[in-house]
Amino acid sequence: MPQRKCAQKRLRVDKTKALHNLQLKTGLKKEIKGLRSLISQGKFDEGKEKIKTVFAKLDRAAAKGIIHKNTAARRKSILSLKLNRAKK
Repeated sequence: MPQRKCAQKRLRVDKTKALHNLQLKTGLKKEIKGLRSLISQGKFDEGKEKIKTVFAKLDRAAAKGIIHKNTAARRKSILSLKLNRAKK
């Protein structure tokens, strides 16, 4: 347990930020799973709409530093490839 008052506050702040980041990551994973399920079911029109929201969430997470920007770019690339390949 931290002794100094500022270290105690830092611990509290870090816990709340970690919880917030975890919620954002979980929401992002749910969106990606939803998109993948739409692709596997063959619902391409709904997938096109869903991919916009997923890309926006990935970009926001990368901008906030929750995930690395290259990770976001890689996931966007993989998801768009899956959607385009499934259409054919």
